[in-house]
Amino acid sequence: MTTDNWAALVFYVISICLIVSALGVVLLPRIVHSALALVLFFFMIAGIYILLQADFIAATQVIIYVGAITVLFLFAIMLTHRSYAPDSNPGNSQWMAAVVVAVVIGGILVGVLSQARFQITSAITPGGVADVTAALGKLLMGPYLVPFEIAGMLLLAAMIGAIVIARET
Repeated sequence: MTTDNWAALVFYVISICLIVSALGVVLLPRIVHSALALVLFFFMIAGIYILLQADFIAATQVIIYVGAITVLFLFAIMLTHRSYAPDSNPGNSQWMAAVVVAVVIGGILVGVLSQARFQITSAITPGGVADVTAALGKLLMGPYLVPFEIAGMLLLAAMIGAIVIARET
């Protein structure tokens, strides 16, 4: 098998795992199990990023989404009193309408993408991924330092606000 065939095989395996874990997030009856399916989903997205040679984004995906946001979700779920109840993630009575809408949107998406012509070019320099990460670091610590710090301060203010709201109850 050539390298392209292996990459295609890995892509299809990851895609199947993505679809199964996404369905698990919405269909599993217990919310804790849904959160764990979400962890698998985030890892599979990181796998897609690795296939695209975006190692820095894959690492960021794992650190931020798997490491921080999912842990936050699990703590919030564990603090509820019914997190392990069999009906903690009840189904919606409008699931059939959601399936119809998803099929229609999927058909439109397939129709549009089948008519599009894509040309994929690589942005990786001959130096490899390290150059991309270094360039990203230079941008974040150079011309985009102030917006980067403002975003950090907004996130800090949101976190403090969430703690204050949670402490009042």
